Amino acid sequence: MTVSFGSFLSQLSDPALQCVVFLTLCVILVNGWTDAPNAIATAVSTRALPFHTAVRLAAVCNLLGVTVMTAFNASVAESIYTIADFGGDVRGALCALCAALCAIVLWSAAAWVFGIPTSESHALVAGITGAAARPGGLSNVQGDTWFRVVLGLVVSVILGFLLGRLCGFPAVRDSRRSPAFYRRAQTGGAAAMAFFHGAQDGQKFMGVFLLGVALAQGRRDTETFLVPMWLMVLCALTMALGTSLGGKRIIDTVGHEMVCLDARRGFAADCAGALCLLLCTLCGLPVSTTHTKTAAMLGVGSSVPGHPPDWKIARSIVLTWLLTFPGCGVIGYFMARIFLSFL
Repeated sequence: MTVSFGSFLSQLSDPALQCVVFLTLCVILVNGWTDAPNAIATAVSTRALPFHTAVRLAAVCNLLGVTVMTAFNASVAESIYTIADFGGDVRGALCALCAALCAIVLWSAAAWVFGIPTSESHALVAGITGAAARPGGLSNVQGDTWFRVVLGLVVSVILGFLLGRLCGFPAVRDSRRSPAFYRRAQTGGAAAMAFFHGAQDGQKFMGVFLLGVALAQGRRDTETFLVPMWLMVLCALTMALGTSLGGKRIIDTVGHEMVCLDARRGFAADCAGALCLLLCTLCGLPVSTTHTKTAAMLGVGSSVPGHPPDWKIARSIVLTWLLTFPGCGVIGYFMARIFLSFL
């Protein structure tokens, strides 16, 4: 499945597709606004970078991550593209997809209000699943793709935590390099995290974008799945714009309240998170940047005696993660029910 820019513009006369495109861009914007701050949380909390400088760095690196990694390996986008079947009714399918996107925006905005770092990636999967289940039940959901999502969740959290502990030990015990060295190195660490955030989350939302276009065309071929360059640029710029809006509440929760990191441990957390995201992206596993980075920070924080993380806050964050699948799925289901009732 691929589509030229001219073909896309010719289909925009369909109001349902207009709604899908608008909501997808809104979700990408919200993702850049609420999810990307996790990439720069350590650099800001250790004062290695001023907040606004870190935000601009993340915006640029998000853009690069979307375009470079998608051109190299678009398997994450294809996973989201094939996760559910909305049935043969074009109008009903587009309405259900709109309902899924509305559910994601509502869930993410509510999490931002409370300053809780939730995952738009898993909200996306849950919202689409719930909305697709309304027209045809759970038989519309692709079990193998869901397995990859669950596998990615488990692998990213466990691997992120273990890599955090592994990177934390040598960084803390390195007496040859000064804290100033690690503060400078955190610029590279934050850039790498933002790059792979774009590589992961940008692909997911491009998959949704192409799904909407495919539903409007009434075709879902996967043999020729290809993300066009114009879509990479559009999604990258939208995510960069969302990132530029900031997300300071989430940075305060993760970088100050959950775990207190100095420059050494902050750099270790960035390295662990970026490495985990790189490995998962190359394997085509759709994972959450939020979960990966938070797990890496907890791993680093728990590696040094006397400076434990605030496990109470960590538990509240994990509880939000666990509630994302049923919560956003139920919202998607009932939003689809409301939307389809008007057809």
